[in-house]
Amino acid sequence: MREIVLDTETTGFDPFSGDRIVEIGAVELVGHMPTGNHYHQYINPQRDMPTEAFEVHGISEEFLKDKPLFAAIAQDFLDFIGDAKLVIHNAAFDMKFLNAELGWVNKPKIPNDRAIDTVAMARKKFPGSPASLDALCRRFGITTERELHGALLDSQILADVYLELIGGRQPGLVLSEKTDQSETGITDANWRPSPRPQALAARLTETESAAHQAFVEKLGDAALWKRFS
Repeated sequence: MREIVLDTETTGFDPFSGDRIVEIGAVELVGHMPTGNHYHQYINPQRDMPTEAFEVHGISEEFLKDKPLFAAIAQDFLDFIGDAKLVIHNAAFDMKFLNAELGWVNKPKIPNDRAIDTVAMARKKFPGSPASLDALCRRFGITTERELHGALLDSQILADVYLELIGGRQPGLVLSEKTDQSETGITDANWRPSPRPQALAARLTETESAAHQAFVEKLGDAALWKRFS
């Protein structure tokens, strides 16, 4: 299973009021494990950089002047994400910008149902608690070591947060030499242990077994142990 953890930086909040994407960062997960493969691109928005946005990400208009336009990188971006699910913090924001930019250069838009919103996941798992990326990093003990937001750094941090939200860094880990592996070396996520062909020998002594049986009899016919005898 391939997933792309993605983040963008922009000039503001609304692409339909003149704001544009200035940075895209994305990291690849396969089987819920980082592969080391990533995508990172700065983009010339062909407009000024508002002070409020610069204070968030530190990307200046001057720095972006020699960077490519979105039209020049759109296909490379689409090729990288392929048909993978997109893991995004506050997905509606980034999807709105990505699809606006894609539409302006006549590229296919990304269906909204491909997005996995980690804000929604966090609010469901921790009702009433802060769901910002920084708050989740504090909750899970993830070190951010950042002063400004950056799309690639934030996507790498979000990948760690996402793996914690779904149950830990290796939620489907099984330790077996007999599990099927694909050509990429990823363990088959559908593998489950089968019953032993022969039950293990009991390790209780006869005295211990008799004492346990006497204890269960004292509990009466509704004793839970009797359901498994």
